[in-house]
Amino acid sequence: MNAEAFIIHLQRAEGRRPQVEALKATLPLTVNVIDAVDGLKLSESDIDAVYRRNVHRPRYPFELRAAEVGCFLSHRKAWQEIVDRGLDAGLIVEDDVQPEGEGFREALTMALKTIKSGDYIRFPYRSHTDKGREVAGWTGAMLVESDHVGLGMQMQLVGRDAAAELLKATEIFDRPVDTTIQMRWLTKARILAVSPVCIRQIDHLLGGTVVQKKSKPLTEVISREIKRAWYRLAIWAIVEKRKLASR
Repeated sequence: MNAEAFIIHLQRAEGRRPQVEALKATLPLTVNVIDAVDGLKLSESDIDAVYRRNVHRPRYPFELRAAEVGCFLSHRKAWQEIVDRGLDAGLIVEDDVQPEGEGFREALTMALKTIKSGDYIRFPYRSHTDKGREVAGWTGAMLVESDHVGLGMQMQLVGRDAAAELLKATEIFDRPVDTTIQMRWLTKARILAVSPVCIRQIDHLLGGTVVQKKSKPLTEVISREIKRAWYRLAIWAIVEKRKLASR
């Protein structure tokens, strides 16, 4: 298995550099650090070249912040590296992730031995997401295929064909990268997940998120929660409809 690791790191996030070095020492693969795309440095024309609202259905109800565009472009950079280097797979890791000892090593070993070129294997950091049927087992770890893909981009093992398909499908995007991955009918990758959880998100120990958020009035907060619930229901309905059609 010709695989390497890619740590996505924003250069101005100086408080995260020790964690990047810790990850480089921990991950059992050749490690590359990818300079994350800084959304604060993107011009309007930069954003217009890749982001457009209402491209796909269901419609995503929110306009992306520049930081979210930068995050999406950073993951595209990692996918492009997998393709350009001719790797069988790439382990993509955000710089606020902490692998959890032997459990992580077992899960990664299983994923590397199991992955096919068209696979996208998530390492969730929440135990209640990505529930599904078991497709591979290992000592203390398993891979599951869930109809309802969880959110978050903390760590993924991405096969070369999956990376190529993701690049093709996201030349123009209209929603955050993790919600795009949920649309498996768009990405065409087989999306699996590691179970049990074997990583932690530790952004709270590293100075917090680098995606800047402004406080909002209560009415706007409520409105966004209603729209978010509607969107999740719409995604759920599409997944369930596709399940019925495939039977």
